[in-house]
Amino acid sequence: MDKVTLADYVKENGQAKAADIIGVHQTAISKAVRVGRKIFITTKPDGSVEAEELRPFPSSRNAAA
Repeated sequence: MDKVTLADYVKENGQAKAADIIGVHQTAISKAVRVGRKIFITTKPDGSVEAEELRPFPSSRNAAA
């Protein structure tokens, strides 16, 4: 399995392809890269692709609860 950041995946493949494989609009990819979200793309041995985001727990909006 190959795991890279979304930004690196976009550099290699472009925003349109990243959006297509993840199932979101290209504008969502653009914003995620621009704001520096910690999203990782994993390419599995069978060629399928999976995206996951690393976020703090609890998130800052829930920390006051």
